[in-house]
Amino acid sequence: MQDAVVDKIRRKIVHGKFGEVFFVSSFPQYDVEYVTKLLAVFEREGIISRIAKGVYVKARKTRFGILYPSAFELVTEIAKRDKARIIPTGATAANRLGFSTQVPMNICFLTTGTGRKLILGNQTVTLKHAAPRNFAFRGKLMQALVQALRSIGENNITQEDEWQIAKLLAETPEKDTIEHDLLLAPVWMRQIIKRNIKIQDNE
Repeated sequence: MQDAVVDKIRRKIVHGKFGEVFFVSSFPQYDVEYVTKLLAVFEREGIISRIAKGVYVKARKTRFGILYPSAFELVTEIAKRDKARIIPTGATAANRLGFSTQVPMNICFLTTGTGRKLILGNQTVTLKHAAPRNFAFRGKLMQALVQALRSIGENNITQEDEWQIAKLLAETPEKDTIEHDLLLAPVWMRQIIKRNIKIQDNE
């Protein structure tokens, strides 16, 4: 019986897609302690990589080391499983929206789910449980933009940053949610964003 369970779980992992996330709770029909031990065995065999307590990912071994999926893909997978929402924050938000080309070594997301730290080689990904008000936005752009601008700081916004804001606003398909979401942004951000909406309207 146990051999059949080992084979079933191993098969599910081996046939999983690159970047698929496996939790101890991914196999609820089996004993938790047994699955925990089994996943640890599969990690030693190199089939999966452990990225947090009870959380494993199907990564790829290359001659340069282990290749992980992107932090965003992983966090999205975890949020899906937790039925949670996520928002990039700090330098992560600034990088994702093109305000900075520097990929932060410590990547951070706010979540409505469980807070946890993921270790992807030499990169740390933090999921930080945040207050519901951070998720009151209707569109994805504005919630990430507020986080990015907060990390840059009111007194550090450059002309290049303003051009990037105008570009993001011009390209977003979320035009119908901006008015609602603007009211949730701090006053100083609201002024900058409005000014860049006006620039587009005048063009």
